[in-house]
Amino acid sequence: TNDIGGEMIFAQQVTGLGNKGDILIGLSTTGNSQNVIDAMIVAKAKGLTTIGFTGESGGKMKEWCDILINVPETRTAYVQELHLPVYHAICMMVEKEIFR
Repeated sequence: TNDIGGEMIFAQQVTGLGNKGDILIGLSTTGNSQNVIDAMIVAKAKGLTTIGFTGESGGKMKEWCDILINVPETRTAYVQELHLPVYHAICMMVEKEIFR
């Protein structure tokens, strides 16, 4: 990150580790976190499926998401709280698929 700046850390990780067919999940309560958006842009260019978790509007991130999970709230703590059941459901489905 010293050469390109810390704000590109997520995009750099997707560049190095992301492969076509992978899934990138981006979290941003406003949908406007540029470091997350940059990772989404790289992911789309590499053929990853992108899922975004945001608050009500989806912000700028919504245009880079194949799937947008935006909750009807704008206050950060409430957005994060409303995302929790979805995180748990995803984890349960992945565990069920992997450990069947």
